[in-house]
Amino acid sequence: MAENYIKRVFGQRKKIALIAHDNMKQALVDWCRDNKSLLMEHDLCGTGTTARLISEKTGLGVYGYNSGPLGGDQQIGARIVSGEIDIIIFFSDPLTAQPHDPDVKALMRIAQVYDIPMAVTKSTADYIIKSELFNSSYVNEVRDYSSATRHRNLPIEK
Repeated sequence: MAENYIKRVFGQRKKIALIAHDNMKQALVDWCRDNKSLLMEHDLCGTGTTARLISEKTGLGVYGYNSGPLGGDQQIGARIVSGEIDIIIFFSDPLTAQPHDPDVKALMRIAQVYDIPMAVTKSTADYIIKSELFNSSYVNEVRDYSSATRHRNLPIEK
């Protein structure tokens, strides 16, 4: 059976989610400050405290969702599904256990399903924003899972 694909266009102005675990928030704030001139040309959002800190310390406008443990990761995941997030920059802390680790894994999974670029290190974030694709439109072809899940949307017989 041939797989179907849907095309999604990442516009020139990207929609970027900024997320950081507690021990990585300052590193993400510093990275945003260092890349302010690039980031200010895009739409930014983030989870709770991270969004607030970036806004306060860099002057960038960052729309804030709930904090990660209170559902912010899930809110961003929902925006990926609806086509409202193009890139995730997530400075995660690999050495500290996170109480909301299942939420983080769900966010990573949904980013994979929808083929959204996701940086979890500074160097990867640098590669993304320094890419020639960053400030241009990009057509992304993503597998259309609707045929594989169509049976799930059938009415329940009584």
